[in-house]
Amino acid sequence: MFRTVLPAMTFSLALFCAHGAMAQTSGTAEEARAMLERAVAAVKADQARALAAFNAGAEGFRDRDLYVFCNKLDGTTLAHVRPEMLGVNLKDEKDPTGKAFGSEMLNHAREGEIHAVSYAVPRPGDSQPVAKESFVTRIGALVCGVGYYK
Repeated sequence: MFRTVLPAMTFSLALFCAHGAMAQTSGTAEEARAMLERAVAAVKADQARALAAFNAGAEGFRDRDLYVFCNKLDGTTLAHVRPEMLGVNLKDEKDPTGKAFGSEMLNHAREGEIHAVSYAVPRPGDSQPVAKESFVTRIGALVCGVGYYK
């Protein structure tokens, strides 16, 4: 009996540890919201430095798959984890279902309020779209957000 129980216990422990490791590779809604609140404070303190930190993923503004993005009110992307997104107009962004999530972000962002927008996009480095929710807010002449993958 010991010969059959020990391998089963070892296999169960390995699955449990693997699940815990996988769960830690993605940020949570709470972590995304907290990062956005830190980003708001950083922009208010020094916008140029904050945008540079967001683009570099420095100063705690990149954590696993969480990152800050910022756009001008006209939609032009000023900060994003993917350099190829810089200069892209958020108003033109749609998910594979045709949802115009970019326009929704820009239209619903309000100073002092956080709005959630759900859509589907690939994780950085992937090509397969997955469900994502981003928290967005307006900070002066910017709309900034942080999203997490569901």
